[in-house]
Amino acid sequence: MNLSLEYLIREPKIKLDKNPLLLLLHGYGSNEADLFSFASELPEEYYVISARAPYDLQYGSYAWYAINFDANENKFSDHEQAKLSRDLIAQFIEELVANYPIDKEQITLLGFSQGAILSQAIALSHPDKVQKVIALSGYISEPIFEENYKNNDFSNLKIFATHGTVDQVIPVEWARKTKSFLTNLGIESVYNEYPIGHGVSPQVFNDFKNWLIQK
Repeated sequence: MNLSLEYLIREPKIKLDKNPLLLLLHGYGSNEADLFSFASELPEEYYVISARAPYDLQYGSYAWYAINFDANENKFSDHEQAKLSRDLIAQFIEELVANYPIDKEQITLLGFSQGAILSQAIALSHPDKVQKVIALSGYISEPIFEENYKNNDFSNLKIFATHGTVDQVIPVEWARKTKSFLTNLGIESVYNEYPIGHGVSPQVFNDFKNWLIQK
């Protein structure tokens, strides 16, 4: 099967006519094996698919878009590359639905860092393709949304966002804007903070897993 992105897959242990999908999107400089490491702990009825980002940083590291530094060491995200990845992932979701018995009404994106930023961009740009988002250690980046995204119907979209209060990569202040931003669009969301850095603690894992099961 030649799809747009390289990926790892855990087939559902409980086979239904059509199964829900949990699509994992890793962070900058990581790869598809990273988040896939906890695939066995995720609910058994899901297809768990972990995608590899398209930009090769060498030595098994990949990125969804470049992060550049200026002379003062300010970080800049390449928004044009981010939009290309946003559209590529949206296309990849369609390919997965076409090639596997996936319920297109039950698609969840789980992203970490860059993957979380993109997960929210995809869901708000294409709420017809995604019903749930688990956004870990990311933030809302409106410049990478589709231009007319505010016209979309968000009534079926739910977002669970987390951030570490001592995150040294993405400031927690950026993430704290998430809840009010989503609420203003009428999107049902949960935003939780944890006393951790840029990572996924067992508590974060348990909380998003419980949210996924309850929703």
